[in-house]
Amino acid sequence: MPCTEQITFPQQVHRKNRVNGVDTCHIFDPESPGSSLVVSARSVAPQKTSQSEVWKSSKDQKNIAGEKCQPTWTISSHRDHHRADKMPRELKKRGRRGEEKKRKLEEEEDVQEDFAQPKRQRTEDGVDGVDAIDEAAKQQDFVGLPQDGAYTNGDHQDGEGQGPPQEQVFFGMLDEDEQEYFKRADEMLEMNNFADAEERSLFLANVYREANGKELKIANSQSCSRLMERLIQLSTPAQLKTLFQKFSGNFMHLFQHRFASHCCEKLFIQAAPAVTQELLHPPKAQDLTTDDGEIYVSMEDLFLFTLGEMEGNVGFLMTDRFASHTLRVLLLVLAGEPLSDSTNKSLMQSKKKEHVTVNGDKEDATTTKDKEDRRPVPKSFTEALGKLMTASVSGLDTTSLRALATHQLGNPALQLLMRIELTHFGKSKAKDETSIFRTLLPDDPITPECDSASFINGLLFDPIGSHLIECIVEHAPGKMFKSLYRGLLKDRMASLARNEIACYVVCKVLERLSKDDLMEAHEQICPQIPSLLERNRFAVVKTLIARCAVREIDSQVIAVQLSEAYNGPEGFDIVKLLKPDTDEPAQNGNAVPEGMPAHIAEERANPHTIKLQGSLLAQCMILVPGALSSLILESLAALPPSTLLKMSRDTMICRTLQAAMTSHNASIISRRKLIQQFFGHIGEMALDRCASRVVDAIWEGTHGLAFIRERIAEELNENEAALRDNPCGRAVWKNWKMDLYKRRRGEWVKQSKIKASNDGFQSFSEVDTNLKNANAHSTHANKKTPINGPRAPAQAQQGGEKKSAIQLARERHAANKARSQEARQKAATAGSRPAGSSNASKHASGANAISSTKV
Repeated sequence: MPCTEQITFPQQVHRKNRVNGVDTCHIFDPESPGSSLVVSARSVAPQKTSQSEVWKSSKDQKNIAGEKCQPTWTISSHRDHHRADKMPRELKKRGRRGEEKKRKLEEEEDVQEDFAQPKRQRTEDGVDGVDAIDEAAKQQDFVGLPQDGAYTNGDHQDGEGQGPPQEQVFFGMLDEDEQEYFKRADEMLEMNNFADAEERSLFLANVYREANGKELKIANSQSCSRLMERLIQLSTPAQLKTLFQKFSGNFMHLFQHRFASHCCEKLFIQAAPAVTQELLHPPKAQDLTTDDGEIYVSMEDLFLFTLGEMEGNVGFLMTDRFASHTLRVLLLVLAGEPLSDSTNKSLMQSKKKEHVTVNGDKEDATTTKDKEDRRPVPKSFTEALGKLMTASVSGLDTTSLRALATHQLGNPALQLLMRIELTHFGKSKAKDETSIFRTLLPDDPITPECDSASFINGLLFDPIGSHLIECIVEHAPGKMFKSLYRGLLKDRMASLARNEIACYVVCKVLERLSKDDLMEAHEQICPQIPSLLERNRFAVVKTLIARCAVREIDSQVIAVQLSEAYNGPEGFDIVKLLKPDTDEPAQNGNAVPEGMPAHIAEERANPHTIKLQGSLLAQCMILVPGALSSLILESLAALPPSTLLKMSRDTMICRTLQAAMTSHNASIISRRKLIQQFFGHIGEMALDRCASRVVDAIWEGTHGLAFIRERIAEELNENEAALRDNPCGRAVWKNWKMDLYKRRRGEWVKQSKIKASNDGFQSFSEVDTNLKNANAHSTHANKKTPINGPRAPAQAQQGGEKKSAIQLARERHAANKARSQEARQKAATAGSRPAGSSNASKHASGANAISSTKV
């Protein structure tokens, strides 16, 4: 018979079910980890009251109507809680093995669901007390390393301060009125519909007053933590310090919380520029105390206090599901690295991270610049960073540290630690036996037979570990990189470039090669270019083209291979490269093989990704003078107008057209041929979001083409009504200065001339006026003096206004023509000439004709 007694409800609640009015909870005994109990509770309530209950905490239960009920607890073992009135079945070896296997499979599925779940999926806070406890229990899940020797849940390491995750603390919940108020405040901050900055400052002060003492509850709330992030984004340095002090002492718990970890990230990012400002402009003596008698605390000290809380716990934070991202942000702040850099963003946050912003908020220019550039940091930050890096890997041998290289959360943290070690502590740090670099790769030099070589070969084809190899290749000391390249990579560049994962390592290697090594890699990769393009390895080809241009290596061989890969009826076919008609998932050559990682398979099957890479390759080719840019420009000019219009409306391909319009490698003839294809469609292009950018690029593309620029302006003027009713059209109208064109066309032509820095720019009216003036001036000069007189050009320039370039060119052409006629007349009257003189006169007249034609 099951016993009935009163017990203390434990914190380790894993599951709660209700069947026939009986609440069943599965619990675990902390002293006996292998055993489990099932606690059943039946509430004895008055007959007319509802039996639904709300559990306010783990120790008291109350009826919804407010009447207390006495629970009857029934404790039974895990085997007989379903059939307490019958004898249990005999435990068999086969059944126990099957049950153990089933349990392991369920645990693996739970871990996979945790990784697959987006980082932030919020609902409302209207959960009862038991659900809150269940949620807190889920937050305690520690993502350990699957390899032996790595951090595991509950296992202490041999090093100092490598402990297990701490128990999650419950800070309480907001009541309904508080939730409603803070949600409304969050909506107002998100819309940002304040009259001025002063009104918003008053609103923020009121919100801070209401949130006083509830900061930890708000940060841990599902629905209100967004409000905390927006408050941090709009707060002053003084308000950030207050919030720092409110969080002080609880940062370890906040780091590991699903929602509070985002608040800590935002707090560190917003407080980082304040550290730099205090370092460059120290406070005065009278500012060290406030009117309330509070002591001034610098932002530097607040960061150091936070690091003090993390002491002894850095190791497992590297692989914690939520704390790992916050730790990386803190490392970047301590190192003074840019916080807005694209490379650092990929290390700081996941692609699925929700970006909480304020509508229309524009940060201060100084703050934005501090986030984009490297920031000076106090000396204490560098010392604390060194201690933090030492503590993160203390007690770990080579095998344990290499386990982090393939861990989904540990790999980005390890990348960041290694990059900071090599860039901030000097290349000599890599020779230290206790450094992260030397612990990871102890062999020096690296040979194909050593253990480090087998480790690197394994990571080259790993979707997670290959990022660490990229970091090593990019930041390793020169001597180490040369031994790594010549020992493991030099003879395999072509085969590695064909692999969907190792190709990105090849790109990093190409960026560090010298001219001689790059020439050898160029000879290996060039024959493989058609195969690489068929496999969509655009990144390798683009990097090779860019590095050959930097190292001044002839790219003619690359142009031949590209022309062969995208050969059409009339030569190079750019349509095959840009794929303007591709709107469906890739097939045939882009088929995804079995066993490929999910994110790579999705990328290969996505037509937009392939189209983007092709557009980037075309833009890179346009920037290289010679055969590569000629392939793109000539192929674009030969396309029909319908294809060009479709390409101009494409989000990705329109960038290629813009680059072709504004490239210095494009001649006037090629630009004229390309721009003329858009005649008659400028009005509709200006109304499209993507094609309007092409119209803006045509302004710069008509450099030296006066008649084309004015014709396009006239076409825009004809579509004025449609342009003014469209936001993209209004932008084009403004960029082309069409208001000035309508009112004062002469002034528009003059400003266009200055804008394009083209002295030869003239409108149609100016061309007609100058022709008349030139003809009248030449007739008047012929009456006064012979046109071939030695001082005729000088006299023409001295009198009247300054002549334009086209007038001077016409005068030189007339003078050369007169001299050639005079030479022919002298040759006819002279009779006989010495041998070769007639040929000389012919060559002279031919040279004059050629020079006049060029002018």
